[in-house]
Amino acid sequence: MGAEGTVEAVGWCEPPPPHLERKLIREVQQGSRDALASLYSTHWRRAYGAAYLVVHDAAAAEDIAQDAFLAAVDALERFDRRRPFAPWLHRIVVNRALDWARREALRRRVDGAESVFEPLPPPAEIGGEMIAALKQLPAEQRAVVVLRHLLEYTPGEIARMLDLPRGTVNSRLRRGLDRLRESAEADLSLEDRQ
Repeated sequence: MGAEGTVEAVGWCEPPPPHLERKLIREVQQGSRDALASLYSTHWRRAYGAAYLVVHDAAAAEDIAQDAFLAAVDALERFDRRRPFAPWLHRIVVNRALDWARREALRRRVDGAESVFEPLPPPAEIGGEMIAALKQLPAEQRAVVVLRHLLEYTPGEIARMLDLPRGTVNSRLRRGLDRLRESAEADLSLEDRQ
């Protein structure tokens, strides 16, 4: 995988203005390959970044993001164009990333094997300490933290995206943030002793 597949090269970007997004979706539904390429390039960075931050596996994140994008395009006839495309796509991405993380955890339990992929260096926008701390969270907590604090969705939007009660989202978010805080405090305490 070249530099374009790394998280550093992906980074984060803002979604397009709603009128442009609606126009692209309309053109994709009419069969425009240029519009499809534009929609893909517009949403690729955040979709891949969200998948990567949930699964911590570059190859899997790339597959998940591509598969989710294709699934979203295949289902565009059910998409409500009055709503933004990004939350709909991110719901698909995060659900598929969670499914992958569950399968991987089960595979590791059954095989006793570790992943064959080496972790990528952390993205510059987020920082290595945060990546390491996120990796320690269970996938369900990691997903809501990524959606809330990195992709900036509200708890209500996350609940709708993941088809969960809002209370479940809030409790996963709280537990995840508490674990991140405890990890940061432990790191600071360790640094103070040195």
